[in-house]
Amino acid sequence: MTIKQFAKRVQEGEQASLRKAGMACKVNLDNCITEIKSGRKWTKINVGRAGKFMINPDGYIFGVKAYGVPNLRHCYGTLANPSEACFQGLWG
Repeated sequence: MTIKQFAKRVQEGEQASLRKAGMACKVNLDNCITEIKSGRKWTKINVGRAGKFMINPDGYIFGVKAYGVPNLRHCYGTLANPSEACFQGLWG
């Protein structure tokens, strides 16, 4: 899976969980749009304006402790085999 495919699946999961919870107004759906930001060491996946995942050059996916700081204790797998928790969304 590429980083673009991963970001798209995260966005689809976030939006699906909002629809399931009955919170799928335009503002909420717009705040689930993912953005990919490449950095020197990490690629960041933002959901809305918040950082959600950071991917290292080896393809390991980590959560975010603070913006630009990966939480190395919370690994979500790799791009080749990501955890399903990545795609469940906040309300899933």
